[in-house]
Amino acid sequence: MNVFFYALPALMITVVLFAAAKSVRRSLELRSAWKSGLTAEARCLRAFTTVSGGANDTSVTTTLHHVYEFTARDGRAIRFKESDGRPTVVEGDIVTVHYTAQRPDKATAHEPNPVRVAVGTLGMLVFFGVIVAFCVGFMITYHEMSAGDDALFGGI
Repeated sequence: MNVFFYALPALMITVVLFAAAKSVRRSLELRSAWKSGLTAEARCLRAFTTVSGGANDTSVTTTLHHVYEFTARDGRAIRFKESDGRPTVVEGDIVTVHYTAQRPDKATAHEPNPVRVAVGTLGMLVFFGVIVAFCVGFMITYHEMSAGDDALFGGI
């Protein structure tokens, strides 16, 4: 039974660390695309939303997605999907995308705003850090309490 009180927080820490890595990776991809100086005109092929939540009286979250296609400098047709785009972009619209020559599939139609992305990423990392600290604190507290119980009851 003791394993449960170590395994669950360890699993939570693992999930949080993967989410933190994903957040940092996307931030670096956006920064690279904006700094590369490569731009292209892309056509919005599709705009759609996804909805999550709403069960058991929870709040509903709607996310706007766009699918874009553009021709890279080397002549390849590149198609990519991006979340949280501008709500005014609809199918058929032409937008400017930023991309890197090495990874054009990681392009973005977001306007360059490195400060906003850095602040958002930092905020997420602080939030993830609080979760990790709570889990580690929980495991330490449980370990100390269970060790105290063993000494108190003679290891029964």
